[in-house]
Amino acid sequence: MLLAHAMFGQPLLQPGVHARTGAAQWLSEGVATAGLLLTILLGMRARPAALPALVASYIFAAYWFTASTSFANPAVSVARALTQTFAGIRPGDVPGFVLAQLAGTAAALLVAHVLDGRPASAACPPPNGD
Repeated sequence: MLLAHAMFGQPLLQPGVHARTGAAQWLSEGVATAGLLLTILLGMRARPAALPALVASYIFAAYWFTASTSFANPAVSVARALTQTFAGIRPGDVPGFVLAQLAGTAAALLVAHVLDGRPASAACPPPNGD
């Protein structure tokens, strides 16, 4: 975030000021996270070569169909707490987003297991291709 601020001539340190909290935001974030993880887990199983396009397409769409604008990642939540731009979030609102992301993760793992019958850890092939 510091580099982005520098590139646009903004003050480097900017704690976020935009309130993003409440049940609707958290539900949105859980849905965004679950959808992203399902895209990755099921995409790895069905179309691994298409995974970059699948993830990019999902994030693009989720930005528009979720009230939270789809942070879908604790690192993104923290980064957005460091900017006062339109994408910012108050630092105090980050824990709610992270908890929602954890709930979305659990939901995605459960759904992936139900859909496929294999444990989520089987989503990624071993590094040596065996």
